[in-house]
Amino acid sequence: MSKIGFYGAGHMAEAMIHGLIESGMYQPEEIYVYNHRYEPTLKKVETAYHIQALVDEKELFASVEVIVLAVQPQILINVLPTIKNYVTDNHLLVSVASGVSLEVIEAGLGAHKIARAMPNTPVTVGAGMSSISVNSYCTEKERQLLIQIFESFGRAKILPESQIDAVIGVSGSSPAYVYLFIEALADGAVAEGMSRQDAYEFAAQAVLGAAKMVLETGKHPAELKDAVCSPGGTTIAAVASLEKDGFRSAVMNAVQAAIRKNRE
Repeated sequence: MSKIGFYGAGHMAEAMIHGLIESGMYQPEEIYVYNHRYEPTLKKVETAYHIQALVDEKELFASVEVIVLAVQPQILINVLPTIKNYVTDNHLLVSVASGVSLEVIEAGLGAHKIARAMPNTPVTVGAGMSSISVNSYCTEKERQLLIQIFESFGRAKILPESQIDAVIGVSGSSPAYVYLFIEALADGAVAEGMSRQDAYEFAAQAVLGAAKMVLETGKHPAELKDAVCSPGGTTIAAVASLEKDGFRSAVMNAVQAAIRKNRE
């Protein structure tokens, strides 16, 4: 397996590093992380995972074959002219920066193997969902390597770059929507006397179980919903209340708001 490096030591880099090590795909000594100076973010990752911490970007490119560009979009655009000097034909570059297209990255770096990936933060617990889009220089070998890397901490699919905005709305940002939902479920139970700790556990497990039902049964979500809604029962009453309060439209609007922001 090729050594892997992270250009940036922020939250997404840390989440991916955690997932790679937990899955056993990479050992800490095979993971390199660059930050422009040894500041708390880099120190935190080094201390937690015992990876190879670097403050010299040239050393990063000389040490690894796969490089994850894990910096904010504007930072990525600004550093492309510099890192262009260190990229070789042996490198596979993977950007996780929102809104920076393959075309822009390729224009900044030249004709190299470049991919865009959109993972979400559940990669930390091995339950992430990632889209991967590649440029024309990536071979089937690189495509399979990318799938292997991102499936080491969840699920991953190769998708056209044109679908990345939708991925952001439905997957990249959506864990935050689900946390709000879990918190609201728990608040409702707490209002009826359940302890907050128990309420969070019951709510989170219910959401986890429902998600597994969708993924593992292959059934349409509406079919699974109908199976829970007994005639005249408690669940259909709750569903009716959600519909009355605009639950579906609120969620759809949130997804589209994230998409619009990513396009900006």
